[in-house]
Amino acid sequence: MYDYIIVGAGSAGCVLANRLSEDPEVRVLLLEAGAEDWNPLVHMPAGIAQLVGQKGVNWDYNTAPDPNLKQRALWWPRGKVIGGSSSINAMCYIRGHARDYDEWESLGCEGWNWNSVLPYFRKSEGNVRGSDAFHGADGPLTVSDPRHLNPLTQVFLEAADQAGFEATEDFNGTRQKGFGLYQTTTREGSRCSSAVAYLRPARKRPNLKVITKAMASRIVFEDGRASAVVYAVAGKGGFCEAARREVILCGGSINSPQLLMLSGIGPSAHLHQHGIPVVADSPGVGGNLQDHLDACVLHKCTQDITYDTSSQVLAGLQFLLFKQGPGTSNVAESGGFWTSPLAEDERPDIQFHFVPAQLDDHGRNKMPGSGYTLHACFLRPKSRGRLTLTGNSIAHKPRIDAGYLSDAGGFDMKVMLEAVKLSRQLLAQPAFDAYRGPEVFPGESVQSDAELENFIREKAESIYHPVGTCKMGAPDDAEAVVDNQCRVKGVRGLRVVDASVMPKLIGGNTNAPTIMMAERVADMIKAG
Repeated sequence: MYDYIIVGAGSAGCVLANRLSEDPEVRVLLLEAGAEDWNPLVHMPAGIAQLVGQKGVNWDYNTAPDPNLKQRALWWPRGKVIGGSSSINAMCYIRGHARDYDEWESLGCEGWNWNSVLPYFRKSEGNVRGSDAFHGADGPLTVSDPRHLNPLTQVFLEAADQAGFEATEDFNGTRQKGFGLYQTTTREGSRCSSAVAYLRPARKRPNLKVITKAMASRIVFEDGRASAVVYAVAGKGGFCEAARREVILCGGSINSPQLLMLSGIGPSAHLHQHGIPVVADSPGVGGNLQDHLDACVLHKCTQDITYDTSSQVLAGLQFLLFKQGPGTSNVAESGGFWTSPLAEDERPDIQFHFVPAQLDDHGRNKMPGSGYTLHACFLRPKSRGRLTLTGNSIAHKPRIDAGYLSDAGGFDMKVMLEAVKLSRQLLAQPAFDAYRGPEVFPGESVQSDAELENFIREKAESIYHPVGTCKMGAPDDAEAVVDNQCRVKGVRGLRVVDASVMPKLIGGNTNAPTIMMAERVADMIKAG
């Protein structure tokens, strides 16, 4: 019998597997539905461009047709591999704004304020710049400055300066607002996923067992306590392992609520609809879904200096032999955070990622020639969606109603319009004069607010930050799925630890906060 069974070897699961197995008296089982992270494109940062079309490392989810986005079904890639989404993401190391966490506490998540979470960001981090009040230098997760920059990256930062936008040296330091280079979760030129950072050094421990291609289908309960996990390996079912202390779900914002509902924890009427016996009526499971919607302004480039036309063979050789060159780039090398005129407080409400390449439909639509793309997303959407079951087995992918731009007052669309206008302002600066070709998206004929709104509905996509479907909250919050220690309400011996428990989206990329949460909950578990 295992003491702990962790479902999902992603950003949080790898952290928990490492930290809980530090005690040699504790036996830990880690189940991962995907395969080992053997694919070399996982470890070469620029490999993300090729990973886009590879289903072997991706759950390959799509949303339901969205009524506010011209009935489009948006693609939601999620990592199905050791390391989870930290093995396929763009590696930007961003924590969000300090006030985001104070807001979590105000929403009923006692003890999750900024001063309480900062030590865990520092504990997890191994920043090459060294240790200071904001950063750790000795943690497992290596955070690095870029080894390679495309020439247009510096052009973009010059343009931001010309547009009157201030610079910042550290998005995770004293001031998030500003433009600069992204630090990334890379180590000596290679991706530093949670698998590399946390799981790899722990796998030699005899008290930790990792099973890949293991699809959990149900949690077993005895007298209201999670006692075992039923799973299949490579499609062959019938396996069941018992947990002496706890079962911990780390499947992410889609898989964790799905498994909870399949196991009888969720909105009772919805469970009855699928013939699932109710273990605990938890109306919030699958609700509170939030994501950052992203719009891209794309220009052709008059010079062949972008990643569109660089030699993949040469980049691969430089990476393999020397861990140098464009293969070490996360492609989204620079960006910024800005406070629009519509911001409701001092926190930046728009984030930019500049990519010196043409990106349409997540890069799946390969475009001829050279170009550059500026992503802009609204960080604090008011819209909410919901995830629901489509059947009573794990074989049925859940329905994802993302709810983009569904807020009653239309505020989300107003900020998205502002984001596109700011993107155009940045790319119109003199710094780009020598490189600027025609605007492909939205297109030079698209000028009025009505035309821009139509463009957003036709082209906006996810930037891969779904959260909230098992939200953390106060004991008297009927919609809260877990308490402030990530324990599932209504049962014993079960936790959810991943981005699904975030009550509200943070202002930035979600990977670093997910790792921080796992570090903190690991200490809670150890403390009993």
